[in-house]
Amino acid sequence: MSKFEGLSDVQWMILEPLLPALPYTFGRPRPNRRKLLNTILYVLITGCRWCDVPIGSQWAKRSTAHEYLGKWEQEGVMYRVKQGMLELAELNGLIDWQRGSIDGSFSPR
Repeated sequence: MSKFEGLSDVQWMILEPLLPALPYTFGRPRPNRRKLLNTILYVLITGCRWCDVPIGSQWAKRSTAHEYLGKWEQEGVMYRVKQGMLELAELNGLIDWQRGSIDGSFSPR
């Protein structure tokens, strides 16, 4: 299992503009977007089950993160985050397209 302890301040500064503002839901406080993304990325990076997500100050509630992963996937937010990261990496010369390998992430929707 890979180790992921949450986004650094620099990583968050890059990813924050790619995420939508969270709507106000009457009676419920807005979740923290950084904590949501930390929790979602933890599951995606480590491959763990939602019940195995750690509990702590940098993590969102599991049920809330699971709910937002579904919403963001459906709304295309996760796709935009991935595309934004790829564009930034390409602009900085971090991707060598001549040596890339093909996997499912390159297939059309």
